[in-house]
Amino acid sequence: MSTDRTSPGHGGPAGPAAIGTDTPAGASGPATGAGPRGDTRIHNIGYRGYDGARLGRAYARRSLYTQSLRGSYGLGRSGKSKVLPMILFAVMCLPAAIIVAVAVATDLKDLPLDYTRYAIFTQAVIGLYLAAQAPQSVSRDLRFKTVPLYFSRPIERVDYVLAKYGAMASALFLLTGVPLVILYVGSLLAEMDFAEQTKGFGQGLVSVALLSVLFGGIGLVLAALTPRRGFGVAGVIATLTISYGAVSTLQAIAWGSGSPAAVKWIGLFSPITLIDGVQTAFLGASSSFPGELGPSAGAGVVYLLVVLALVLGSYAVLMRRYRKVGL
Repeated sequence: MSTDRTSPGHGGPAGPAAIGTDTPAGASGPATGAGPRGDTRIHNIGYRGYDGARLGRAYARRSLYTQSLRGSYGLGRSGKSKVLPMILFAVMCLPAAIIVAVAVATDLKDLPLDYTRYAIFTQAVIGLYLAAQAPQSVSRDLRFKTVPLYFSRPIERVDYVLAKYGAMASALFLLTGVPLVILYVGSLLAEMDFAEQTKGFGQGLVSVALLSVLFGGIGLVLAALTPRRGFGVAGVIATLTISYGAVSTLQAIAWGSGSPAAVKWIGLFSPITLIDGVQTAFLGASSSFPGELGPSAGAGVVYLLVVLALVLGSYAVLMRRYRKVGL
């Protein structure tokens, strides 16, 4: 009999052994010396216990968040995966850089575009970025059925949803917040009023933070409904574009037909006009509604409640979706 054993010096218990016997029933085994020496062998498979640190759910959740955030800009992925998000990021920053250059060169005393208006002005770029990256974040896990593998680790469905939601919102916040930083730094270089620019910059950051959470939830819900990335891209673009186009058209009709009171309520039915209404009511922004008839503080409460309802609803839908998918 030949035996392979794990040396005690390697640490860890010896693994399970597989015993194969070629001796016919009733024959004497090798222990009695009656059979050939090669008939029976013990094979040590070599399993060893894990003695390292167990980092738990919090570490797994942070790792998934970091990996998803990096993936939203193509970091850690192939070169072609970096092209679109980086181009869209550059396109978002380009108008801010041009505004700063003009302001410094012409010695302007105020920025030609308010901080709170920048995201409204570049909403098409934000929509394209969301349509491209939200399906990338979740659709591949659904398509290749890797979601149950995540849940086989020490994380729960809530950890997966929070990590993906947080990463998508953070990616959008970077996309919309960095141009505001460029505008703010440029305004200080142009020696504009510090207090006024700081106040506007803070209002702009609050606005894009709310936009990022709202758009991130909507994008992930639409992308998680199908494992096909193309369908997710089309769904996000259609939802954002059609809703904004329909709302803008109805608002123009209401304004032209002498029903200005209806303009502010129609704005409740599009994500971007919801953000426009909230920042008009509470952040002192100028409205893009026809006649600049943004909601007052009273109507702004309704806008804010609708935004919060959509955010919580998106989270609830994602939790329900992954409760089924993870089985």
